[in-house]
Amino acid sequence: MISRAIAVILLILLLPLCCVITSIILVEDGYPFIFVQKRIGYNKFFFNIYKFRTMKTYTPNMSTNLFKNENNFILKSGIIIRKLSLDEIPNLLNIIKGEMKFIGPRPAIPSQKKLIESRLVLGIYNHYPGITGLAQVNGRDNLNDDEKVYFEKKYLANKSIILNFKIIVLTIIRVFKFNSVKH
Repeated sequence: MISRAIAVILLILLLPLCCVITSIILVEDGYPFIFVQKRIGYNKFFFNIYKFRTMKTYTPNMSTNLFKNENNFILKSGIIIRKLSLDEIPNLLNIIKGEMKFIGPRPAIPSQKKLIESRLVLGIYNHYPGITGLAQVNGRDNLNDDEKVYFEKKYLANKSIILNFKIIVLTIIRVFKFNSVKH
């Protein structure tokens, strides 16, 4: 309940920024400005994740690390939006809806079969996905599936208020370092 209240407050505070991001996307590439994608969440239930759209409208619906040349698909504004993780702001709606938490494993795309299988074996789907997590602060897009699962399991085994605070601080630091996000 507390995370939902915090998400509502953050969404209200970030509304002016959301309007700017929306305007930039609309000018550059038109509608829609929100990207909606099926993801796998708590207890392996599907839900729609909301993000600001950073790719062109004709982009295939798959994990960006599978693109041969993602530069052909990313919006010019999308590079900056992603580097600053501003595309994740609409994830606050997922928290408000009770589908995500602030901290937890990032929700997988159904096509990420290996990641899904590894998570199933380790019971990671018994926990809510998050906007950020231990894997995100330890490499994010630079990690392979095995490394992501390692950090997710490590987080779940050591979950605490102190670890959550550390992840939040490290997330803020990583966002402004720009080095763990592929555009």
